Amino acid sequence: MKNSSSTPQAAPVATPSAKKRTIPESVARLWPYFSSSKSGWALAIVATLLASATEPMVPALLKPLLDRGFQPGGELNIWQVPVFLMLLFGVRGLAGFLAQFGLARVTNLGLQKLREAMFDKLLSARFSLFTEQTSSTIANTVVYEVQNGSSLLVNAVMRLARDLLSMLALVGYLLYLNWKLTLVVALIFPAVIAVVRILSKRLYRLTKESQRATDDLAYVVEENVLAHRDIRLHAAQTRQSTRFHLLSLALRHLSIKSTVAHAGMSALTQLLAAVALSAVVSIALLQSADGATTVGSFVAFVTAMLLLIAPMKSLSDAATPITRGIAALERGLNLLDHIDDETSGTFSKSRASGDITFTDVTVRYTADANPALDQLNLRIQPGETIAIVGTSGSGKSTLVNLLPRFQDVSSGVISLDGVSIQDWSLSSLREQFAFVSQHVVMLNESIAANVALGQPIDRARVTQCLQAANLDKMMSELPNDIDTLLGHNAMQLSGGQRQRLAIARALYKDAPILILDEATSALDTESELAVQQAIERLTADRTSLVIAHRLSTIQHADRIIMLEGGRVLESGSHAELLAKGGAYSHLYQLGFNTKNSSKAQ
Repeated sequence: MKNSSSTPQAAPVATPSAKKRTIPESVARLWPYFSSSKSGWALAIVATLLASATEPMVPALLKPLLDRGFQPGGELNIWQVPVFLMLLFGVRGLAGFLAQFGLARVTNLGLQKLREAMFDKLLSARFSLFTEQTSSTIANTVVYEVQNGSSLLVNAVMRLARDLLSMLALVGYLLYLNWKLTLVVALIFPAVIAVVRILSKRLYRLTKESQRATDDLAYVVEENVLAHRDIRLHAAQTRQSTRFHLLSLALRHLSIKSTVAHAGMSALTQLLAAVALSAVVSIALLQSADGATTVGSFVAFVTAMLLLIAPMKSLSDAATPITRGIAALERGLNLLDHIDDETSGTFSKSRASGDITFTDVTVRYTADANPALDQLNLRIQPGETIAIVGTSGSGKSTLVNLLPRFQDVSSGVISLDGVSIQDWSLSSLREQFAFVSQHVVMLNESIAANVALGQPIDRARVTQCLQAANLDKMMSELPNDIDTLLGHNAMQLSGGQRQRLAIARALYKDAPILILDEATSALDTESELAVQQAIERLTADRTSLVIAHRLSTIQHADRIIMLEGGRVLESGSHAELLAKGGAYSHLYQLGFNTKNSSKAQ
């Protein structure tokens, strides 16, 4: 068995710019997801309040210890201080543990709800999302970025609350000790706030730019993994290495700028705190000379002030994880808020007859592009097998993608059983179609789960469909029969085996309308013959649309539609179109002569 070659995806297209939120707006938008665990919040808040309340107790102990404990005939018993310290730090340790446990409950439950909402959004999003963003970008957002962002944000917010409460407790104690010196300390607060505000804005901008640069770097890796054969065949390693180097260099520069902004914020905050400490020491020495303060009071004040520097520095540092967390979570919020769902009608029917009508259908992928389909008119009768042929770019795949609404028309109407497909509910509409594409995608589940995709697994029926798709030999070689896990996109199977597995899936669905888009393109002649017989049995009582480059596989179609430039150029049976001697006849003769030439060689 062999792996089929893969081709790189198209370059990522920027999504429409979403409304820029402020940090409070983003936090408010995220709150519904992270507010569910009320017990977690309650535990974290109470534990944080308890830990913050103990902050002034160390300097509060120093005052009587210095004023009375070290004096001859001191009033303090020798056992009181160690017992107090052990109780104090025991309570603080327990409070810290409970706060972290509560935060873990909050973060993980909120993350689960946010991820599930994002994944549900992916399942109902317009198909344009998957052309505007690469699969790696979407997966990275749903799995990693929201995890990192939520952890950073929730922990940073709680740390912010803890530090603010600690500062309030320490400032209250400072006011109690010496209100004049406390006013001197308070003078640095506006300067600290200004520094944090200015540098946090720069940090937020740099974080967003770093995210984009990281996406670009990841996309180059994804491209080169997908196109590894072509890269080596064309000796393009040097060029790709240069691309990676330039993007990696740009990301490095952005990371350094972010580090400078973060370190600058911390350094400036500490410098302002040092200025305040110097002023306090000078004023305290003057007060001591006048007998206005004791050694114990001064040491307690300085200790409390030094303890105040830590939460102040932490407050300035909090800007970094908050801005990074918000920037990461913004992508998830944009996915939820700015990606439209597919539109759906309400009409429902258990099984359509397969009467399909295209009326003046035009499709443009962009407003200024040439139409992929141009005023196309076509009627397909129930039970009719229609083959669609044409040169590359003639609109074949676009036409069949319109039916299950993988693509919507720009103008015109497509009707199924006399009802516009826009009026059908999407779930009911798509129940009417089985689709086998040339690009086979399998899930990392068992063979049975892949064949019965979306339906209950009937093991006997799964086996029957696999046999009809000529997979008997493959099944006999697998260790667990239909319970064998396929792995990543069933890449351990050959291209032909994966395509036959997709045909088995279509057989199992038993839908009234069958779409085959190059369904036999990867099969050898023997397998193609067996699968073609199965397809002919499958299409007996169904409306079928078949796209094929091998014209030999469509000769028995009821009608062949020749497309060119998005319009129907010719229509008729194989014999009628050959007799006509037009574009189809020319295409058939070209393929026939090429095949004979290949045999002669």
